[in-house]
Amino acid sequence: MQRDLTQGSITGTMLRFALPMILGNLLQQFYNIADTLIVGRYLGANALAAVGAAYALMSFLTSILLGLCMGSGAVFSLRYGEKNEKVLKKSIFVSFVMIAAVALAVNGVVFLFIDPIMGLLCVPAEIYSMMREYLWMIFWGIIAVFLYNFFASLLRSVGNSFVPLLFLGIAAVLNVVLDLVFVLVLHWGVAGAAGATVIAQYVSGIGIAVYTYVKMPEFRVAGSDMGMDRDVLREISQFSVLTCAQQSVMNFGILMVQGLVNSFGTVVMAAFAAAVKIDSFAYMPVQDFGNAFSTFIAQNYGAGKKDRIRAGIKSAVMVSVAFCIVISLVVWIFAEKLMLIFVQPQETGILAVGVQYLRIEGAFYCGIGCLFLLYGLYRAVRKPGMSVVLTVISLGTRVALAYVLSAIPAIGVAGIWAAVPIGWVLADLVGFLYYGKVRREM
Repeated sequence: MQRDLTQGSITGTMLRFALPMILGNLLQQFYNIADTLIVGRYLGANALAAVGAAYALMSFLTSILLGLCMGSGAVFSLRYGEKNEKVLKKSIFVSFVMIAAVALAVNGVVFLFIDPIMGLLCVPAEIYSMMREYLWMIFWGIIAVFLYNFFASLLRSVGNSFVPLLFLGIAAVLNVVLDLVFVLVLHWGVAGAAGATVIAQYVSGIGIAVYTYVKMPEFRVAGSDMGMDRDVLREISQFSVLTCAQQSVMNFGILMVQGLVNSFGTVVMAAFAAAVKIDSFAYMPVQDFGNAFSTFIAQNYGAGKKDRIRAGIKSAVMVSVAFCIVISLVVWIFAEKLMLIFVQPQETGILAVGVQYLRIEGAFYCGIGCLFLLYGLYRAVRKPGMSVVLTVISLGTRVALAYVLSAIPAIGVAGIWAAVPIGWVLADLVGFLYYGKVRREM
């Protein structure tokens, strides 16, 4: 199932590799979509607000692990493109040990400091206990998130995007079934929704780890590969830490925005919780296409095929922009109907705020589509620091403008939504300008 991305038609190769990744991450969204849908419909607006606010915190925490795995995956792709199996195995060992240690540390910290963290998020008193109950359960899944993302990144780095999709599909179905049982049959409330997600995460994480060990003997690490090679550690650290910083900055900015949203009360919190799920679902395909594009570029960069890289960049931009135009129209036109998936028709206040959010953000998906391509490009050509710079520009603008604009009475909460596309556009401009320098180097 491995795919050599240095051969074959460029657009077709990228799309065939990207499609399972897109389907996989759409399925991954079902972890939180299922919670939001069932909680919103059957446990009420306060429960929806609690789960939505918890999602922002979990996204930040898991982004640390996701960034480390993505950075390591870029190194794996480079080594695979070079056909350097010995260094590839050493890289696998070093990155696994390093990321596992981080995962254990993160898990310990969040359990110890759960209450101070919730205090920083300005969680309203009426949902505090509910959100704490949900978080306490969901935190048990952090190790499972590490396992799945590490082995998924390893398999994708060598062109196998189907197996990660398979395990996510199994987990997504299991999550929905357990959600219905725990919430509707056993009446375990938000803790039941969290428990369903955690069980599903461990099924996918352990499952893909066992599959990789049994079915991919070429990745089994022998005793001679288990040293902490200084050069390998330096390279893994450079890519992983910078990609982790990029993902963490991105989600920390979102977490700060979540704190601002919380200050507007439970109606806005509930609307934001539902609208963010729709928003994430809408642009998830271009995010995953950006990750597939990054693997394509990394393999060809390792193989020294620079003409193929330039042609791949042009093809990827055209595909991404075309998709974003279509999805923007869909979200703009069907914003209210999409909100009604999560919210009861009588919740008119929540519906109005959610529709406003979707129509402001949905008009500018081309901005985020191009930004994901820029992230992937700079990570693949050994410039992961530039991805961090673009993220800081995008999220820094978003957070600063969100606080400034929302404080103006005539603008209010709409200022939080408007700050997002402005940040995307500014980061895109910087990324495209810097690309001129990179193109000359290639």
